[in-house]
Amino acid sequence: MAGVLSTAIAQGQSHGVARYVRFRRGSVVSYGLLEGDRVRALSGELFSLLGQTDNTYRLDQVQLLCPCEPPKIMAVGLNYKSHLGDRPAPKNPEIFYKPVSALQDPGRPIVIPKDARNVHYEGELVIVIGRRARNVTPQQAREVIFGVTCGNDVSERDWQNGPDKDMQWWRAKGADTFAPLGPAIVRGIDYGNLMLQTRVNGKVVQKQRTSDLIFDCPTIVSFLSRYITLVPGDVIYTGTPGATSALKPGDVVEVEIEHVGVLRNPVVAG
Repeated sequence: MAGVLSTAIAQGQSHGVARYVRFRRGSVVSYGLLEGDRVRALSGELFSLLGQTDNTYRLDQVQLLCPCEPPKIMAVGLNYKSHLGDRPAPKNPEIFYKPVSALQDPGRPIVIPKDARNVHYEGELVIVIGRRARNVTPQQAREVIFGVTCGNDVSERDWQNGPDKDMQWWRAKGADTFAPLGPAIVRGIDYGNLMLQTRVNGKVVQKQRTSDLIFDCPTIVSFLSRYITLVPGDVIYTGTPGATSALKPGDVVEVEIEHVGVLRNPVVAG
């Protein structure tokens, strides 16, 4: 696992690019800065003043966690034309919430609930908010975005759209482990034009560039900020491309985003 993570995370290393992780070593949880295949521990909080320490660890010496602890998780639906099918494009970003209890760490399992029958992957680019924001313009929103990471908006389609669907997507999108996130928050890249790929058991099942988003990242942040105050650590899943299909226990899902890394999660039965 460490070899996979080090290769995935180290891709696209370049001047001015920073990769932040959150990790556990023993009983201690810290933020860190990825330097090749090592993690340099940081002191302080991610969205305030951070200080570097002299403590560095190999990736196989730590457990990577979700790269931040979001106060809230929002997500955008129907944000690639390839995912719309015969539905019209929305006039504004279509927003829904996922509970923070749905978060899952890189490498940890997506758990299919016992009565779930149609659980799908949704590979997505995820925005991480770095500053408090209310009523910001799209241009101002660029300064509000701290960085981006990989996410999987796991969804139970029967609970979402089936004949016995729920009134809201509280379990279809929000069951425990239905929000894998990570492994790193990346700054200093053009997140408006990145290749996103989702693989199941090594086979590519989704592939599209983030330049094809109907609503780009600054537009999404600006729209949200008209109605709710965004705060540091909030995350926004930006939508999934193309078609999706059902997962089964034993599958391994990977969401890879160019210059960001690979989010890898096995699938198990609940």
